Order: sequence, then C-alpha cells, then structure tokens
Amino acid sequence: MLLTLATFAFAAELRQDHPDTYVVKKGDTLWDISARFLQKPWLWPEIWQANPQVKNPHLIYPGDVLSLVYINGQARVSSNNAGGPQIRSSDAISTIPLAEVEPYLKQLTVVADPKKLPYVVGLEEDRLLSTSGQVAYVRGLVGAQPGDQVQIARATGVYKIGMVRNGRHFGGLAPLDFRGDRLHAHWNYLDNAYEAHGTTLGYEMMKQSIAEVTRVQGDIVVVLLKEEGREVRVGDRVLPVEQQPYDANFYPQPPTSIPVGATVLAVPDGLEYSGTHQVVALAIGSADGVHNGTTFSVWHDGANRGDIVKHRNLIVTDMNKSRMPDDYLGHVMVFRTFDRVSYGLLMDGIRPTVVGDLLKNPDATE
Repeated sequence: MLLTLATFAFAAELRQDHPDTYVVKKGDTLWDISARFLQKPWLWPEIWQANPQVKNPHLIYPGDVLSLVYINGQARVSSNNAGGPQIRSSDAISTIPLAEVEPYLKQLTVVADPKKLPYVVGLEEDRLLSTSGQVAYVRGLVGAQPGDQVQIARATGVYKIGMVRNGRHFGGLAPLDFRGDRLHAHWNYLDNAYEAHGTTLGYEMMKQSIAEVTRVQGDIVVVLLKEEGREVRVGDRVLPVEQQPYDANFYPQPPTSIPVGATVLAVPDGLEYSGTHQVVALAIGSADGVHNGTTFSVWHDGANRGDIVKHRNLIVTDMNKSRMPDDYLGHVMVFRTFDRVSYGLLMDGIRPTVVGDLLKNPDATE
C-alpha cells in the first residue's frame, strides 16, 4: 500500500517534523495519520496509490507500520501490509472517528416538510409518552400492511436562512412544537435574525423509535414500538426505515465551489459553540455540489473596529471603522448531506467554532 507522488510536490506538503516510521494504533484515523506526514491531511486521497495486489488501498489496520521512503526519485509512504492478505485481529481504521458521528448518522435526517408525513395521533391508554413494547396509533400511513417496519421521528427544528449581509448569511435552527409549528417564544427572534420571509432549508428530524405495523383499521394504523430509544409522543412523524442510512467511507476532497455566504448554520442540541470532533450543521448541501467527504476550512469573520488611538472623538471613531482580517479556526468534513443542509465533523481546530462562522476552501489563507 503506497502513498505516492513526485518528490518535489510531496516534499512541499510534508511536515517538517514528519516521522520516518509510524505504527498504526487502535483509535487512529486516516486523517490523524495523514496529519503526521502531511501539512494538509485532506490531500491524502489525491496521492494515495495502492500496489496492484492490494484491492482496497484505504484498508489500514492497527499494527501496520508506515514508512517514509524514496524510490526512483519519488517519495512514498509504504505499509507493511502491501504483501497481500493477512489475518487481522481488529477492524480497519476509518477516515474519521466514526463513533463520534454515528449517532448523528443513524438518528438525524432532514426533510422538506414534516407536515406532509403520517403522524402519531394517539398512544396506548392515552399516555403522554410511550416506549418499547407499547402501542401507538398513526394517521396518514397509506398502504400499510401488518408486519411493515416504520421509523418514528420527531421534527426538532426548522433550518432557516436570510439574505446575504456583509458576505455571510444569518440563519439557524428554530425549535418546533408537536404540530411542527415554530414556537411562539422564538417568533420575534427569528424575524430579526433569520428573516422569517427568507429561505427554509429543511426540517431536522430525530429518530425516536422503530415500530411494526400490527393492524390497519380504516385510516388508523396500529404500530408496536419495537426499539428501546427515545419516547414517542403525539405529533411524532412516520418515515420509512432506512436500510443503509449512511456510508462509512469518507474520502476528503475540496469543494468545487462555495456559494457566497456559506456558514455554520447550527450546533446540534441547541448549543452555540463546537470544537474538534464535534458536529455542526452547515448551510450548504447537495444542491450546492457538496458530497460526503467535502472539506472546508472554518473562519470567524473579522469585526469592524474603530481606531481609538487615532480618534479621540467616539462618534468619529464609530464612523471610521476598519474591518479586521478573518480568523482561521479549523477544518470541517461533511459526513451526511441533504439538499440544502449538511452535517460535518470538525476535524481539527485552534479555537471553538460558533454559529455563523464562514466556510472557505480548505487551502484558504485569508
């Protein structure tokens, strides 16, 4: 297994403190290992080339020894597993720390309009909440048959975004009530910050449980909650079960283009800040050419500051502000994509990322 390219080009991207050899450990990721050798770890797919006998060049296992060598004028990182199949005592390492994002991969999805989906209209014994082993009653599930498996999900919020101002969008995730309407307490805030008449990017849905259809009576479908998960309530929506909700293979790649105003849209769980190996929602999706693996750098936009050294008069100072340079924060890799929204994992960083931070090319320097 080899990472190869011309000596000059590779050397230009090598870290000055790169190791000559590295033993892969459990818990490593391809990004982490690439960061030990390369200044830009997101470039590894472009320079990765397998030996002919290696079917999958992305399979590296704990215990493999990676060595930096120069062969025929080319710099290479070679692995001791290049000689053919070996008996492995553990799984191959992944590109990203999959355990960090798996809950988001399995539990979150984005839909255009949850009000068009079937919904839970009642619960067994008029309970407020139901869980595994209990019954729920669904309306609008056309064509259901006993034995069918369905997913119960809750509309947790609506992603909205306004017009571009000073090179960035203002937007975020607004919470919803059980009917899928915006909570009254957030109306004024949204009108000011997200421009209520702006664009709706989608509705975030969180998986609550898996259920099995047991009976159909008129327009009411009886389902039995099968999975120990979150509790189900009236108003929760019904979605098809995703047989393969995500792809575990992510290959870093720069975006082909970045729309003006592309930003960090929200941090899950209603938080404002996020750090390395934490998840963020991005105001950009497949409609913008974003795919799993697309990598961005994240920047905090520079503030407008007055020069109180030059101007004593605060009014004059306020009228003569200068925009400070944007501040680099880190890199984010997309791991799940929808039409207008995507979820990304912060791969590295020097400062916390906040809602509204800007997305740029991973090679951006300003």
